[in-house]
Amino acid sequence: MKTYLTAILASLLLSTTAYAETPTVPRDTSFTAWSTYIKVRKNNPDVELMRPELPAGVKAIENVTYAHFDDTPFGPRDLHVDIFRPDNDSIYPALIMIHGGGWNSGDRSLQVPMAQQIAKAGYVTIPVEYRLIPEALYPAGLHDIKTAVRWARANASKYGIDPDRIAVSGCSAGAQLATLTGVTNGSSRHEGEGMWRNVSSDVQAVVSMDGVATFVSPGNISGCEQYFRERGKLQVGPIWLGGLYDVASENWNEASPVKWITSASAPVCFINSELPRYHDGRDELVSVYKSLGIYSEINPVGAPIHPFWLFRQWAEPTVNYTVAFLDKVFK
Repeated sequence: MKTYLTAILASLLLSTTAYAETPTVPRDTSFTAWSTYIKVRKNNPDVELMRPELPAGVKAIENVTYAHFDDTPFGPRDLHVDIFRPDNDSIYPALIMIHGGGWNSGDRSLQVPMAQQIAKAGYVTIPVEYRLIPEALYPAGLHDIKTAVRWARANASKYGIDPDRIAVSGCSAGAQLATLTGVTNGSSRHEGEGMWRNVSSDVQAVVSMDGVATFVSPGNISGCEQYFRERGKLQVGPIWLGGLYDVASENWNEASPVKWITSASAPVCFINSELPRYHDGRDELVSVYKSLGIYSEINPVGAPIHPFWLFRQWAEPTVNYTVAFLDKVFK
């Protein structure tokens, strides 16, 4: 156990050393759209990044605070969202959008290109900031997303949101968080402390883009153990969860959506690449949903890469799948 915890602390120390004198929130900036493009184009020279482009008739409200912490190791801390919606006075369903980056890197700007296009279809789209590994481990990120849902519902009239139609989507690590958020509707165990506690964090739909639905599959547990034995360090999943399975099994199970499905869980749309490792737990979840009469669907986009949502040729059908699913659930 000591070895595992040492590995986690070493990772966090590397992330925060540069900030020892000034208590600024530590960031890992290794995952960006541009860095991903450079890697992906080596084997896929025709890829084109999906760039932000505000459509006609859509307005943006940027850098809105949805949560505040008075006391953190880095001083007072705000978490923010951006909001995109049709530029009129009508009420629309909302979609809270969670970026990927291995629970360690990335930022909400990665969701903006898709958010802008989905807003055009008649939704209030909300890319969200949440706490990552350099700042906090599980369950902080989940609690942030639950808080963001409560904030959206509490402020529904201000931003033209229908409080009875709120969905959450995510990419990769963000998809795991989105699925966990929707599966655990009504679960006090997953709620956490935070603002807007007199408001429900339930969501009515989930879109998962290449995010795992379980951490506790035999393949993932053994793979993480083998990685540690061979390299002497933890992958980001075990770092986020507090250690390998034999050390942090409670977190591994608590963070696995397939373990918490109830009749209150939200319908789920899976949008997947061709890489099976990012489908872990998906088919099990779909099977349990079917037994409970909860709607789910699986949409392959034919992408040979994982971060397909960043690239136009796969992002455009991803937007179409997302809108079609939300229309089916909400409209």
